Amino acid sequence: MNLIFKNATIIDKNSPFHNQAVDIRVEDGIITKIGTSLPVEGFKIVELDNLHISKGWFDSSVSLGEPGYEDRETLANGLNVAAKSGFTDIALQPNNNPIAEKQGDISFLVNKAAGHATNLHPIGALTKGSEGRDMAELFDMKNAGAVAFGDYNKAISDANILKIALQYVQDFNGLVIAYAQDDKIKGKGVVHEGIVSTQLGLKGIPALAEELQIARNLFLVEYTGGKMHIPTISTGKSVQMVREAKAKGLNVTCSVSVHHLVLTDEVLVDFDTRYKVAPPLRPDTERKLLIDGVLDGTIDLITSDHNPIDIENKKLEFDLAKDGTIGLESAFGALMTGLTLEVIIDKFTAGKMIFGLGNHDIAEGSKASFTLFDPNTEWAFAKINILSKSKNSAFLGQPMKGRAYGIYNNGKLILKG
Repeated sequence: MNLIFKNATIIDKNSPFHNQAVDIRVEDGIITKIGTSLPVEGFKIVELDNLHISKGWFDSSVSLGEPGYEDRETLANGLNVAAKSGFTDIALQPNNNPIAEKQGDISFLVNKAAGHATNLHPIGALTKGSEGRDMAELFDMKNAGAVAFGDYNKAISDANILKIALQYVQDFNGLVIAYAQDDKIKGKGVVHEGIVSTQLGLKGIPALAEELQIARNLFLVEYTGGKMHIPTISTGKSVQMVREAKAKGLNVTCSVSVHHLVLTDEVLVDFDTRYKVAPPLRPDTERKLLIDGVLDGTIDLITSDHNPIDIENKKLEFDLAKDGTIGLESAFGALMTGLTLEVIIDKFTAGKMIFGLGNHDIAEGSKASFTLFDPNTEWAFAKINILSKSKNSAFLGQPMKGRAYGIYNNGKLILKG
């Protein structure tokens, strides 16, 4: 498919065309010409209102269900949702059934996702069954295509297991993902421990549950010299500890979820389980400190932490409902209400380097792999905007600014209808 993207504003601070409206000619999946008033004969024209184009976006934490939980989401539909939400690449969490813990599990995911516009990059479980006791087959999974290793939303309580994993993966430059939560301190808590939890009579999770685990894990990185990614941090003290670790030269990166940058625990007043997530939503004081961490570079990337949950496990009493919200469809529009476009694009693309993936420039001769979007339109997120099979969105009714049109990647143009 040979295309010309007409009057597209390129957002790429490393490009000589940054913030310029140009035409982009793509032939057989390669950018062959960037300029103005390019001849269009023999090309399909892509012309969209206020079209902006950036390097393809990457989401470092996506759950899709299949295999085992196809009622929540399938790989095929999930990849289509990601494409229409602007993501050319997603890292898939291993929390399916069976858990992705062996070479064959990773091969199944890679093969099932082949041929789609959005690239799927599996994360392998760090421990067998994600139970935190015995290390999984990390090297074999790496050879099959796993880009990192971690137990989704489960902390490794055994410090020695995490120490050994950090040492072991250095032989093949592996990345360990270490979710931070001390389960003993969390106890039976379901929301952030604070004023709101007290008002609602819900058991609280102290911020200490996250911060203590991060402190321990950073000591382990310092001891082993390994490479660690800390996902979805949610407190200001967590940000400060990572900031100090980076200043010491530790090979540590971290992410924050969209919902922790946009929402606070004030939304819990109606006991709506759509807002039950892990880690829990925090007060506005913590949200602002997370934004500070994004702006000063301490937080390396932003994730939707997309986690489809079926209605049987979400429409329950608050204590019993599963944690998680879908977020691919709303990620860009929600962030644009509080962050600048260039910051968002940076945090949506930086993860490719952290996870060892290619990041194609918008330049003549490069593979065409980019996201199409309008950063200015204002709207409100509604059920009609949900493309996922599961409907557990924490952003229903939230104001949005900006909208993804879709992507061009792997020779395929995917746009919202």
